[in-house]
Amino acid sequence: MSALAILLQTTGPAADTLSSLDNNGTGVTEMTKDIPVWDLVLQGGWAMIPLAILSVMTIYIFVERLLSINKSLKDEKGFMVEVKSLLMNGKVDDARRLCAATNNPAARMVEKGISRIGKPMRDIVSSIENVGKLEIYQLEKRLSFLATTAGVAPMIGFLGTTLGMVKTFNAMKFNGVEIANLSGGIMEAMVTTIAGLVVGIIAYGAYNYLVARVDKVIHSMEGASIEFLDLLNEPGS
Repeated sequence: MSALAILLQTTGPAADTLSSLDNNGTGVTEMTKDIPVWDLVLQGGWAMIPLAILSVMTIYIFVERLLSINKSLKDEKGFMVEVKSLLMNGKVDDARRLCAATNNPAARMVEKGISRIGKPMRDIVSSIENVGKLEIYQLEKRLSFLATTAGVAPMIGFLGTTLGMVKTFNAMKFNGVEIANLSGGIMEAMVTTIAGLVVGIIAYGAYNYLVARVDKVIHSMEGASIEFLDLLNEPGS
């Protein structure tokens, strides 16, 4: 008789467990099958509610801001070349109409500068800067929510973790150390930790990506304003 056969005969519980498995390992598969995502969410407790709200708001703000910022970058190629050509030919009204027809922050800044042509240079610069500040404010609108979510979501997750562990120790105190009694609190603690980190990472990534896009728009605005002011400072302009 082989050593394996002797071992199976002399270890009753182990033998019962092994004998319950079929040749395809069905028992193992059932023990280790994945838990549905919705079931995990439900086991996360009340902390999953604010995390779910934050995740929905994060996605909405990211998409809305991305579309708005990308729209601000449209029609910028060749815009200043056309404006400079019109202004050098004395077609101020045509240049202003071109700016009004171009829907981006740089065009609105240049339009404001064109409307101030003939006034002192400091007044033109001041009017362009004021429009630029308003445009930047519009571009950065609601980005602070993403930055806040990036910090708050993990904190909510850790709060859920703490509450889950409190529930676990409370169960140990009154019911003893039994897996069936402890698993609920431990699962809540782990699920809320994961959810908080996931939402925080998404919000952090979305915030930094949008900030980079806003910086690109600001760079375009600065370039357009500098070109316009240089044109006004050229001799004979």
